[in-house]
Amino acid sequence: MPTSPSAPHRFDRLSRRRLAARLGLATACAGLTVSAADPTTRRVLTCGQRTGLVEITADAPAGKVEWRHPANTREGWVLPDGNVLLALSKGGDSPRGAAVEIKRGNDGAADEVVWRYDGTQDEINSIQKTPEGMYVLSEAGPNPRLLEIAADGSVRVEIPLECQKPNAHMQTRMARKQPDGTYLVPHLLDFAIRRYDAKGKVLASIDTRVAGEPKVNSWPFTAIALADGGILAGLTNGNRVAEYAPDGTLRWQITTAEVDGAIADACGIQRLPSGNTMIASYHIGKGGVRLLEVTPEKKVVWTWTADVPAVHHFHVVSIDGKDLPWPPLR
Repeated sequence: MPTSPSAPHRFDRLSRRRLAARLGLATACAGLTVSAADPTTRRVLTCGQRTGLVEITADAPAGKVEWRHPANTREGWVLPDGNVLLALSKGGDSPRGAAVEIKRGNDGAADEVVWRYDGTQDEINSIQKTPEGMYVLSEAGPNPRLLEIAADGSVRVEIPLECQKPNAHMQTRMARKQPDGTYLVPHLLDFAIRRYDAKGKVLASIDTRVAGEPKVNSWPFTAIALADGGILAGLTNGNRVAEYAPDGTLRWQITTAEVDGAIADACGIQRLPSGNTMIASYHIGKGGVRLLEVTPEKKVVWTWTADVPAVHHFHVVSIDGKDLPWPPLR
């Protein structure tokens, strides 16, 4: 995240109802707003100042906590076997950031860290586990790089990242290995989403600047490769989410103005199987919105406005009790 989040905004129930009305939502219930025509529950791993797996319902609008981890996190996944994969923020036991895979304890048993990598530079910004069991992470610092690491800790791939170096925190975020063996990496201050091969060659690059609006900080944070070759991107302080065609041209976007200010620092995003897009507002959207779900037609169908810490990134695991297919587009 480019800057520290402000304190969570507190709004009374009337304010939430007014927000819901402005966003065209059907109901507003104690901090959770849902459309009557859509599922009302979301099971979500939230990462940030509060790291936890929660089920968000009308009866538990702040999220019923199923599992919690004490560290601040950059992002995370609930893996198919139930383990949780996290990128830890720097501080405490991870002074340069870290990545961990945790086997959750059952029946009162303690959690077990089954894999760990400790950063060697400034911070770890992303983590991913491939179907082959490899760990892909991005490390920021004097020598920004992407690493692919085996379970035994051996580095199998190391790619120097082509991005600015003076501001380590703003070098990169959600790096992902693709099924074709390439790597998709967003670079914030470079306004670029770059695709690298395993030798570090840049194969393609998308410019995320907003045409005609040079003051908009449309820094790419999350970049998701879509089935047709397009790229979906969360553009942080640009307060928008954009979708690019395979040739890099803009083909769809949603801005905060179109949802009455509810998108504030679009960090984590996820494309759901329905075609809807879930968006995290790390600086907390208008009315205290933490998560916002929109349709391709830009209709808001679900928001989460509970008084909980801001969400940096997230993984929607299930909707209305049904697990989403793996891998998630996030």
